[in-house]
Amino acid sequence: MSAALEERPPGPSGLGLILAVPLAAWRLLRVLLHVLVGYVRSYVIWPGLDEHGWHAETINWSRQLLHILGIRLEVQGQARPGAKLVVANHVSWLDIVAINSVVPSRFVSKAEVAKWPLVGRLVTAAGTLYLVRERRRDAMRVLGLMSQAMREGHTVAVFPEGTTGDGHDVMHFHANLLQAAIDAPAPVQPVVLRYSDPRHAVSPIAAYVGDTTLMQSLWWVVTARGLCVHARILPLQAVTHADRRALAELLQAQVSETLQRLNH
Repeated sequence: MSAALEERPPGPSGLGLILAVPLAAWRLLRVLLHVLVGYVRSYVIWPGLDEHGWHAETINWSRQLLHILGIRLEVQGQARPGAKLVVANHVSWLDIVAINSVVPSRFVSKAEVAKWPLVGRLVTAAGTLYLVRERRRDAMRVLGLMSQAMREGHTVAVFPEGTTGDGHDVMHFHANLLQAAIDAPAPVQPVVLRYSDPRHAVSPIAAYVGDTTLMQSLWWVVTARGLCVHARILPLQAVTHADRRALAELLQAQVSETLQRLNH
């Protein structure tokens, strides 16, 4: 069993629960209002924004959401402007918000997300590239869309692990989606994410793993105090003449080594 699962927070109880409920209710109400404001702006403001305006809007909205959730953001390094593929380790549903707070990106997501109430509209308006998992050949179509987006100067982001981990280390990096950067061609910008809290250098609160439900994860986050997401932006990695499997191994090693240093 992973360290994050062994340390999984049981949640507030007794007096702690009495104190946590008002905090959670207040944060959830503010999250709902923030999403509603974003929903309206996605129709009346976002369509008229240029690339620079969209980046500023995305960073501002994402950082406000982290603030509402009581999550502090700490950033090391700076992303290069222009076309690139952001590659990051995957810990939580919060990762997308954290990355967009630093490097506004178009993400690849399962097609079902487009149908989610409110959130689906926001995700679609943000330029998300949808993958229909039931179609075996749809990955090729999405690879083409990713490459096209990068050739047009956009930033695209992926999580090569393909699933979430506990934050202590990274799992195997799948190479398939990295081919889009090679085809574009566009450099890769590795980003290392780590969540901490006052008791843990690697917080079990943020890890969305195992049989954890979205509601359980959301409850742990909105009742937490002192949760912080650390985003470490690593130097660009060129992809000229790169082999996607070798590139995946190199990126996995870079992210893993950096994460181990940050964790200790």
